[in-house]
Amino acid sequence: MTCSSELNPAEAQGLAATKQVVPHAARAWAFFREIGSPKFHVAPMVDQSELPFRLLCRRNGATCAYTPMLHARLFTEDKKYRYECWSTCTEDRPLFVQFCANDPTYLVQAAKLVQGECDAIDINFGCPQRIAKRGYYGSFLMDNLPLVERLVTELSQAVSIPVTCKIRIFPRLEDTLAYARMVERAGCCVLAVHGRTREQKDNSSTRADWDAIRAVKQALSIPVLANGNIRHLADAEECMRYTGCDGVLSAESLLVDAALFSPCRALPGGAWDQVQGVGLVRDYLRLVVEYPCPMRMIKGHVHKFVGPWLAEHPDLRDLVNSGTLDAQGLLDKVVTQLERRVRECGRNYAIPKITDRALARQQEREAARQAAIEEQQREEAALAALDAATTSLFDENTGQAGGATGKEAAAAPAAGGDGAQEAAGVCSDCY
Repeated sequence: MTCSSELNPAEAQGLAATKQVVPHAARAWAFFREIGSPKFHVAPMVDQSELPFRLLCRRNGATCAYTPMLHARLFTEDKKYRYECWSTCTEDRPLFVQFCANDPTYLVQAAKLVQGECDAIDINFGCPQRIAKRGYYGSFLMDNLPLVERLVTELSQAVSIPVTCKIRIFPRLEDTLAYARMVERAGCCVLAVHGRTREQKDNSSTRADWDAIRAVKQALSIPVLANGNIRHLADAEECMRYTGCDGVLSAESLLVDAALFSPCRALPGGAWDQVQGVGLVRDYLRLVVEYPCPMRMIKGHVHKFVGPWLAEHPDLRDLVNSGTLDAQGLLDKVVTQLERRVRECGRNYAIPKITDRALARQQEREAARQAAIEEQQREEAALAALDAATTSLFDENTGQAGGATGKEAAAAPAAGGDGAQEAAGVCSDCY
C-alpha cells in the first residue's frame, strides 16, 4: 500500500496524529455499539442493494446494510419513485438509508420520511459517475466543501437518528484528512471511506489506498469504515487489521458472492465457486417473491450470480432476458432447469458458448483482417513488378547489373513485415 499523498509512513502518521475528540464522539460510539458494532456492511449500490438482496447478504454473514443511493428531491416529491426504491422489513436492521443531495432542505425532508424505519441517515459524497456530475452531488461536492459541511450540519440537527457519511479520498493525504475532520466536526457519527479518488472509477484497475484510510481512522474520534479491495472474507479481515477500521464495506464482490462475509468461506472447502451461484440465485428469487422489486434489479442480480452458466445455456439466458417471467417464473422455468443441468454436467464451472451472433461478428472481423492482408500482398506484388521493370530498363540503358537502387529498396515494404501489419491494422477497430 502507498499513501496517495506520497508521504512516507512517519509523515503520514504525524499528520493523522492530530486528533481532536469531537463533542458527539461518545454518542457516536454508543450508537455504534447499540447496533452491534457491525463489521461487515453491504455497500450502497444503485438498483442493486434493494431489500431482497440486503436480506440475502444478511442471512449469509453481513451485519449491516445500506440502501441504494436515493435522490433526496425525487424521494420527497415523487411518490412513485419512493414506492419503487424504498422498502424494508423488521429483519432488515441495522439499516443505513443513503441519500444524495445538494440542497439541505430536500435532504432533511427526505430523511424525515424514513427516520422511523432505519438506524441512520447516510449522505453520499462518494459517487463519481457522470450522472452525479450532472446532478451536482456525490463526489462532485468535494469541490464545494462549505456545502458539504452545511448538508451534514443541518441534517444532523434536524433528524432524531445519527447521520453517517460516505466519502472518497483526495489525491493529497493532507486534503483527505482535512475533509474527513470537517465532516466529523459537522456532526457525522460514522464515516465510510472509499480509498480511491473521484477520478479512479474503474475499481478493477485501481487498488484502493488502505494507507489513506488508515490515516483517516487514526485522525478521527468516531467509528470509521473502510471501502475498497474487499473481494473475499480474508480481505475484510486483513483490511480491518491493517487500517484499524471498525468495519468494511463490500459492493461488486457481493454481487457475485452474497455469502462473501459468511464464516463458511473461511472453512476448508468453503471457497466460492460457480455452482454456489445457482443456490444463491434461488435463495434471492425466493426473497423477491416475498418482497417484490423492479424486474431490472432482479435481472441484474440473476446475471451476476449465474452469468457464466447462462452463457453456457443461452436458451435459459434468453428466458431471463425476455422479461416475460416474474420471480416465481424464473424459479420454476430457469433455476430448476439450471440446477438439473449443472448436476448433470458434473462440473463446478461453466463453459460459455459463443452465440451465433457473436460467431458471425467474429467471422466478419477475421474476414476483414484477411482481406486487408491479401490487399497488402497484392500491393507488394504490384510494387515488386514495377521495381523489376524499372531495374530491367535501367540495366538495358546503363549496362549495370540488375537490382533495385537503395532508395527504391527502402521504399518497398518487405512482405509479411511492418507494412503487412499496418495494412491489417487499417481495420483494427473491426477485430
